[in-house]
Amino acid sequence: MARTLAYMVTWTTYGTWLQGDRKYVKNGQILPPNKSLAAANVRALTKKPVRLSFHQRQVVEEAIHRQAVRFDQRIYALVVCTNHVHLLAEYIPRPIGIVVQRYKKCAVHSLRGIGIQGRVWTSGFDKRYCFDEGAIQRRINYVNSHFR
Repeated sequence: MARTLAYMVTWTTYGTWLQGDRKYVKNGQILPPNKSLAAANVRALTKKPVRLSFHQRQVVEEAIHRQAVRFDQRIYALVVCTNHVHLLAEYIPRPIGIVVQRYKKCAVHSLRGIGIQGRVWTSGFDKRYCFDEGAIQRRINYVNSHFR
C-alpha cells in the first residue's frame, strides 16, 4: 500500500454550500442540482450564511499557521476564501478528523477575538490524499488557483 505523504482538506462556512444548490455527492454518487432540496436547506438555516471578509480571512489564515506549528505540520498550500478553506498539509500520524477539528476550532477562537459570534463552519470536511509528489504538486496548483 502506498504511503500517504499529504492531504488536502476543505471545509465550508455556515450556510454557503447547501446540498442541492449545485452538483453534490450523496452515497458516493455525484448528483445534479436539486432546487427543492436546496430550498429546504435554505429554510433550515438558523442564521444568515457566513461570508468571511478580507480581514477575517487573514485572521483565519494566521490561526491555521499557528496551529500547524503546534502540530509540527508543514503546510504546502493554504487559501481562505469567503466561503471555504483549502488546506494542503503534510501527513502527520494523528487522526485527520482531530487535526481538522483543531484547525477549525483555533480559527473560530481567533475570530471570536475580533468580535465574530455564532457558528462559523459547517460540520465535517472533505479530504483528498496525496501518495506521490506529483499529487502534491497538482493540489498545490489547485489551491493556489483560488482567488484570495
